[in-house]
Amino acid sequence: MPTLLTSAQTRFLRGQAHDLKAMLQVGGKGVTDALIAEIDLALEHHELIKVKVGAEDRETRDAVIGGIAERTGAALVQRIGHTAVLYRPSKDKRHIVLPRA
Repeated sequence: MPTLLTSAQTRFLRGQAHDLKAMLQVGGKGVTDALIAEIDLALEHHELIKVKVGAEDRETRDAVIGGIAERTGAALVQRIGHTAVLYRPSKDKRHIVLPRA
């Protein structure tokens, strides 16, 4: 189940993600189970991550990013060019406190 965010929460997370570097990159093999597991682990540890998608075609990029967000249960905070910002609260230890809706 994907995480739902209000516009204020999305704005807040975009600001938090501004200085982040892309942690993972989707390459020529596409979205594999190993990649999803790695993104899942990164989201659990960091809650907010950037992922680079190497697809040239915009529709393909959007489909890959949407698939990653759906499979990991993360919310797509922002997509600029080849980079997507994903957020999912940690199950064990939350680091990011979102503003109220």
